[in-house]
Amino acid sequence: MTDTYQTHDHVFLGAGHEKSERRTWAVIWLCGFMMVAEIIGGVWFGSIALVADGLHMSTHASALLLAALAYSYARRHARDERFCFGTGKLGDLAGFTSAIVLAMIAILIGYEAITRFISPVPISFDEAIPIAVLGLIVNVASVLLLSGGEHHHGHDHGHANHDHHHDDPLRIETRDSVVLLEIFEDGVPPRFRLSWESGREPSAGQVTIETVRPEGTRQTFAMIDRGGYLESIDEIPEPHAFSALVRLDRGAEAHPVDFEEHVDAHAAAHQDNNMRAATIHVLADAAVSVLVIVGLLLGRLLGWVWMDPLAGMCGAVVIAAWSYGLVRDTGAILLDMNPDRKMAGRVRATIEAEGDRLTDLHLWRLGPGHLGAILSVTTANRKEPEYYRRRLRRFAALSHVTVQVEQG
Repeated sequence: MTDTYQTHDHVFLGAGHEKSERRTWAVIWLCGFMMVAEIIGGVWFGSIALVADGLHMSTHASALLLAALAYSYARRHARDERFCFGTGKLGDLAGFTSAIVLAMIAILIGYEAITRFISPVPISFDEAIPIAVLGLIVNVASVLLLSGGEHHHGHDHGHANHDHHHDDPLRIETRDSVVLLEIFEDGVPPRFRLSWESGREPSAGQVTIETVRPEGTRQTFAMIDRGGYLESIDEIPEPHAFSALVRLDRGAEAHPVDFEEHVDAHAAAHQDNNMRAATIHVLADAAVSVLVIVGLLLGRLLGWVWMDPLAGMCGAVVIAAWSYGLVRDTGAILLDMNPDRKMAGRVRATIEAEGDRLTDLHLWRLGPGHLGAILSVTTANRKEPEYYRRRLRRFAALSHVTVQVEQG
């Protein structure tokens, strides 16, 4: 038997989609204004350098326009039934296209820099330096507009979000003491930890914790004294969502507590690659502007004319590196590669925790913060797909899940 559930009605856009769209249009207006002003000013004052910088600004305005149109189209067609899995990946397609444009820009800058190494050209330093500074100011303003006060990276560090999110230690009050219970798993296998806040300290040999899972499975954990706190001898199996009966003394009253777990996806699953591409465009231009300013200043003060093409070469390498990272990440999404192997392992552990077998699993990204999953389960018991859907609801990023159950 096969069944499917969805939590977002095939609308798999990022949480800040409309806000990102507005920011992108604001940067387009800023770049467009500067582009027109530089071209008109260059023609009026006879400055070919000013005209060239205006035309250069137009390439970034075009790339930003692509990002803005992708946001607008994805929002307008989010509920269009022709898109079987929504329009969430349209931003990744726009990001992939922008990455190709960035690669072409890097090649052109590198080619021009090599040409100038071979055949140096005279540079009007007094005119070029203010233009480069103006370009840097515009790019910094564009980055601030795109980020909206948030922190964006032009490249991927590969850090992941923490997978587990438990509440603060649970507080248990008795007649004799107040104790704190938590699941500790910071760099170690998950175990219960019990510490006391006040009153009589419980003895490790007298304390037991019995877990009761939603399906009725029970497990009792004995404790050991670690000096300052008690710790369960056995590890806590996945998932960490259950009720627990805590007995601080043999035969004493059990204190019930509930543990809930929220499992998040890898940071890459939440990343808005359309905004990332737009930010990389202005960051790349800002980086080149800084290098150019340094090169021009050294060339003017020390006569090092070769610093200008060297700065261009360094800028080309930086842009090419960012372009490669963007192509790699967006290409993987467009080809439906597994976006989070760790989450796939968590899903498998959750399904197979009671002896069932996960025979097939497909996990792919539908949009920023949204993952789709198709899984086939073989079980010796009669279980409905709804049973496995309930177990998977702790994975907040799973927005569209299809479950097939086979009797084994």
